Amino acid sequence: MNSKLFSQAMNQIDSKYIQEALLYQGKTKKPLWLKWSAAAACLAITIFAIVAVLPQKEPETSPKLPQLSISEHTSDGMGFEGYMAYKASELTNANPWNESLELSALPVYQNSLTYDADGISGDIDFDRMREVLLETAGRLGLDTKALTITDDTPDEKTKQEIREKFQATGDTVPEGYFNPTKLTAKAGGVEIEVGADLTASIFFEPAVSLPQEYNFTNYASYEDLAAAAEYLKTKYKDVIGFDKPRVNISGGDYTNDGRQGYSLEFFNAEGSAAQQIVNYNLSRVAFSCDDNGKLSLMRIYRPDLSRKAGDYPIITSSQARELLANGSYITSVPYEMPGLEYVKKTELVYRTGSLEAYYMPYYCFYVELPQEEQEKKENGLKTYSAYYVPAVDNAYISNMPAWDGSFN
Repeated sequence: MNSKLFSQAMNQIDSKYIQEALLYQGKTKKPLWLKWSAAAACLAITIFAIVAVLPQKEPETSPKLPQLSISEHTSDGMGFEGYMAYKASELTNANPWNESLELSALPVYQNSLTYDADGISGDIDFDRMREVLLETAGRLGLDTKALTITDDTPDEKTKQEIREKFQATGDTVPEGYFNPTKLTAKAGGVEIEVGADLTASIFFEPAVSLPQEYNFTNYASYEDLAAAAEYLKTKYKDVIGFDKPRVNISGGDYTNDGRQGYSLEFFNAEGSAAQQIVNYNLSRVAFSCDDNGKLSLMRIYRPDLSRKAGDYPIITSSQARELLANGSYITSVPYEMPGLEYVKKTELVYRTGSLEAYYMPYYCFYVELPQEEQEKKENGLKTYSAYYVPAVDNAYISNMPAWDGSFN
C-alpha cells in the first residue's frame, strides 16, 4: 500500500481565414514530520492491513454537477509556452490566488462557442456582439446612433482568390468559410472590433500619446509601467468599467537579446477570493502601445459566462503536484516534465483559449527546462515552461489528461 492510500484511510476520504492561428493556483499545508509512539505505529500497521484487503471506495460525486471533458490540442498553433528569465521569481503578475487561500470549490463555465475541424463555428451570437460593440462605443463617448456597423464578410474578389488558393492544393473551400465572425465600427479616431468570443478591440487611429512624464513602451520597466497604469486607469475609467480596478503588470521574461518586457491589464478586484480569481482570468482590460510608446490598442475581454456548469470541488496544489509527477497534465512543451525538482513556481489559473470546451481552473506549474539549458548557457537565461493540471477534483473529469509526447 502506498502513502496516498494510507493517507486516505487515515482521513477517510484574430483573422477568420486562419482563425487567428485557430483563434490567442485551497490551502496547502507544509508536510509535518510526526513522531509516532509504538502504539501509533501498531495502529498504522493495522490500518495498512485493512486497507490492503478491503476494496477502495470510489469518490462520490454530486449528481447535480456534470462530468467535464478536457480539451485536447488547444495551443492555438502558437508554439510552446515558454518564458526566458534568470530566475522564476522574475516572472510576475497580480494573480489573487495564493497557497494560503482555503478554497473548496470554483466555478466552471461551458464555452458557448464550438468549432468544427475547419475552425468554423455555428454558434456566433451577432446580436450579443452588436450589444457589446454599442456598449463599448458608448463608454468611449461616441454617438452610438450614428455608427455604421459592418462585418468581415469578404467581397467577391477576395472569395475568388481564396477559392483559387484552395484549388491549387487540391482542396475546396469548407462550407461556412466565408461566414462573418466580427463586427466593426469606426468613429472619432477609433475603430471598434468585436469578435465571436465577445472580445472588444479598440484601435486608436492615430495612436494616442501619453503625457511626457510617462514611459509606456514595449520594454518599459515595471516601475515605469506601474506609473503609466495609474494614468490610464483614470483617463479611461469609463471604458475599463470596473468598480474596483486593480492593475495587473505581468510578464518579466526576456527576449533573446536580453530585453525584459511586461504587459499591462486591469481586472475587477471586487468580491470574494473566488470571484476575484474568476475576474482576473476571465474579465480583463488590456492596454498596448505601438513602437513609439503611444497607446494604440485596448482589449476588453468578457467571454460569455451564461452557461455555468456549476461550482466544482477543487484539489490542493500538493495533490496537483502528484498528478503532475504521474504525467496527468497538458502542455504545449515538446518535452516530458523533467521532475518535481524542476518546478519553480505554481499558480492557479483558468485556461481561456477559444478551443477550450470549458473555462475551468488549472494549476499551472512553471518548470525549468534542462533541455534548453545548453542553448541559453551563454547569457545565463533559463527557460520556464507551463504544465497544466486540472484543479477540479478528478472524479468530475471524464478524460484526465496523460502525457503522450505530443503538443497539446
